[in-house]
Amino acid sequence: MARNRYDMDEILEESFDIKQLKRLAHYISPSKKRMAGVIFLMLTASALGMVVPIFIQRMMDIYIPNKDMHKIFLVSGLTLCIACYSALSLRLKVKNMSVIGQDIIHAIRSDIFCHLQELPFSYYDDRPHGKIQVRVVNYVNSLSDLLSNGIVNTITDLCNLFFILIFMFVCDVKLTLLCLCGLPVLAVVIVFIKRRQRRAWQIQSNKQSNLNAYIAESINGIRVTQSFVREEVNMGIFNKLSGGFRSAWMKAVVYNFTLGPSVELISAVTTAFIYVLGIRWILDPNLPLTVGTLILFTSYISRFWTPINTLASFYNSLLTAISYLERIFETIDEPVNVKDAPGATEMPPIHGDVTFENVCFSYEEGHPILKNINFKMKQGETYAIVGPTGAGKSTIVNLVSRFYNVDSGTIYIDGVDISKVTIHSLRSQMGVMMQDSFIFAGTIMDNIRYGNREATDEQVVEAAKIVCAHDFISQMEDGYYTQVNERGSGLSAGQRQLISFARALLADPKILILDEATSSIDTETELLLQKGLNRLLEGRTSFVIAHRLSTIQNADCILYVDKGDILERGNHKELLALRGEYYKLYISQFDFLKGEIG
Repeated sequence: MARNRYDMDEILEESFDIKQLKRLAHYISPSKKRMAGVIFLMLTASALGMVVPIFIQRMMDIYIPNKDMHKIFLVSGLTLCIACYSALSLRLKVKNMSVIGQDIIHAIRSDIFCHLQELPFSYYDDRPHGKIQVRVVNYVNSLSDLLSNGIVNTITDLCNLFFILIFMFVCDVKLTLLCLCGLPVLAVVIVFIKRRQRRAWQIQSNKQSNLNAYIAESINGIRVTQSFVREEVNMGIFNKLSGGFRSAWMKAVVYNFTLGPSVELISAVTTAFIYVLGIRWILDPNLPLTVGTLILFTSYISRFWTPINTLASFYNSLLTAISYLERIFETIDEPVNVKDAPGATEMPPIHGDVTFENVCFSYEEGHPILKNINFKMKQGETYAIVGPTGAGKSTIVNLVSRFYNVDSGTIYIDGVDISKVTIHSLRSQMGVMMQDSFIFAGTIMDNIRYGNREATDEQVVEAAKIVCAHDFISQMEDGYYTQVNERGSGLSAGQRQLISFARALLADPKILILDEATSSIDTETELLLQKGLNRLLEGRTSFVIAHRLSTIQNADCILYVDKGDILERGNHKELLALRGEYYKLYISQFDFLKGEIG
């Protein structure tokens, strides 16, 4: 089912869609006034800095030969003031752009995270979670330098380049044209590396994603790894993935650092060439070139190539960012298939009548899981769903909560088509406990209250008592305020399930869904829990999925599901009398338990 695994590279985009940069501009737009202020500061500092070489020229050619100390001190003072203004502007730029850049990063990360909250289960079924995480954290972080410095520096340096060219042409046209001879060479270098560099960063991002996916999987499965002594095998897989990432990174970096040294080399060659010609022209009495003028021009040359080098760095950052932008916006553009229909209304207060009418469903096209499922249950009834693994039991209850869309058919609650109501108004009236008893980092009190944020401490304790969790919680050092880690390390599987059960009950649901709710609870606790459940299920519509048939014998109706269809239905006694599939399942469990006791 998975579209890719940790050992599968994601598809590379052949060409970059310029619309991605326009979308990035949308995030930048709210900060454009502050950025304009920073750009103004930097441009004024740059314009004033252009005057400094002129001061130096006049000092070399006029003030020093004439020993005009007044002018020398005046020019020195003005130069110092310009330097202080430039330093202050730089400080304000760094401070403001750091804030602006992080605001933009926060907005992008917030959008991608909020979108992930809305994506259906099918999206997470298809992807390693590490590959999703790397997009939210690493890829977004990689845009930080581009947004914090690159954009303002590029705009400022483009303007600086324009100013410098004007000053250079005014100073000496011939020397300026000689300096520009290096630009065609630079253009050839850019054309050569452009496509190769972008592809190299795409491959690098893929290898980083693969490595992150495997690390996340390995951490989550560390207990299984150590139980089966797989440490050395896993290290081999890790080293292979890490080596692939390292190779991809080094190749991308080679292209990334080709442009900067190329600019430096072209700059050095043209500067040396101009020095040689300049000295020859100074020695030629027929050419009006002074020492001060040569110093002035070479100063402008260094200023000319500095912004070009900065622009080259921005170009590198942009190509790198593009490979990440593609993945970020790909995630944001992932369609939310399970969403409110146009004109969806609020679900009225649920009473509990549930109807499946010719419901068909498949996770993958051409591989049906459910085929024309039909049943009607009344308010307050408990329906148990049994059958072999993979028969579609959990799928049925997931469709009731609209975690997936049906392929065809309709599900009604109280006569209302659930596809026509808002998801929030539907799910907020349901309590769901799935097979995966996920515990969040925090206190036990917070974990139970996760089902109802408005619940009081007394209500939390009451829910825990009903599911027989109160005793073991009270025996902990800090009771309900005991800190637990993510996934509930330090708690037994049964304790995690009881806490999850209390969380579902606290929501006071009109429809209760228990998916293998007692699978990790010992038999003694299960008997106590059953008493509390009988009180809780009274008056509520409930779906119960269980492999232990002893827990569902009092259900109003038992559905035996297999091969995408309901093969048998009825209460416990009726199904035993049929001597069909349910009977065989019951007898097999009875014989197993008898053998265990014997």
